[in-house]
Amino acid sequence: MAVLNFGGKDENVVTRDEFPLERAQEVLKNETVAIIGYGVQGPGQALNQKDNGINVIVGQRKESKTWDKAIADGFVPGETLFEIEEALERGTIICYLLSDAAQIELWPTVKKHLTPGKALYFSHGFGITFNEQTGIVPPADVDVFLVAPKGSGTSLRRMFLQGRGLNSSYAIFQDATGKAYERVVALGIAVGSGYLFETDFKKEVYSDLTGERGTLMGCIQGIFAAQYDVLRANGHSPSEAFNETVEELTQSLMPLVAENGMDWMYANCSTTAQRGALDWWKKFRDATKPVFEELYASVASGQESQRSIDSNSQPDYREKLNAELAELRDSELWQAGKTVRSLRPENQPAEKELEA
Repeated sequence: MAVLNFGGKDENVVTRDEFPLERAQEVLKNETVAIIGYGVQGPGQALNQKDNGINVIVGQRKESKTWDKAIADGFVPGETLFEIEEALERGTIICYLLSDAAQIELWPTVKKHLTPGKALYFSHGFGITFNEQTGIVPPADVDVFLVAPKGSGTSLRRMFLQGRGLNSSYAIFQDATGKAYERVVALGIAVGSGYLFETDFKKEVYSDLTGERGTLMGCIQGIFAAQYDVLRANGHSPSEAFNETVEELTQSLMPLVAENGMDWMYANCSTTAQRGALDWWKKFRDATKPVFEELYASVASGQESQRSIDSNSQPDYREKLNAELAELRDSELWQAGKTVRSLRPENQPAEKELEA
């Protein structure tokens, strides 16, 4: 473990320097890692571990789309791909990567296979933190921990294949074997983390739910929509409004912010842009901070988790979700974006060679 300074505060982190892949392979050499759930996080985590030499199996319902996807990804029925209960029985580390609602439904089945010495692994603190709502209370004789990559499973896999890594948090809820730290950090390295930072289950889920509803998805979509609507209302074309709202941010500015920081971005743009950004950023902070405070309070009170459980457990959940997603997808903003993306040079068909 290393101690690094983050903005004036020392934090414990784990990097690949002090915990290289070879050490992770040694820690996990006698383990069977069972990936339960092959939807959002499952494929990326399973494939990265497999490529890193870890003994990984997948548990999934037979004759489902995700079962077929696992086969297409190279998992072999009867060898590395099993029905869920058989995978639970075979696994010594159970990676519980189903959706929160599905975790609640399957929990009685999972629990009966958590024999002494096994480990229960999450990538989200939801089920444990809100256990009064979820009913997920592990037995006392198993390790319980999490590794939460700070991004989608698609990004985790893509960055792994690029030789990069996605930062992840880790937390230990229960150390029954005395090996929980070694196990969780080894798994964090094996799934392709850039570095690992400490948290606990409650802080992970509070920050995650706030982030998803805030700057990562909810807030950013709201800001996009507000600026786009103002530009359109003032006579700007859809193409111009989208480019000034989304395309320039995502394609030009944010990659540079990711590389160098917002302070660098401010220092390396035009003086007119600098002046405007410096004058306006605090107004946006002050306008949105009360909304974030309301959001965090809703997360901490359990209101957000209960709404998710209630909504996602309804029999018509998927139908209603698809209708809400269609409203977003069919909006002028994102229909304009579809056309803009198609016009990017990398999305143009290769020019045909001139015939001699």
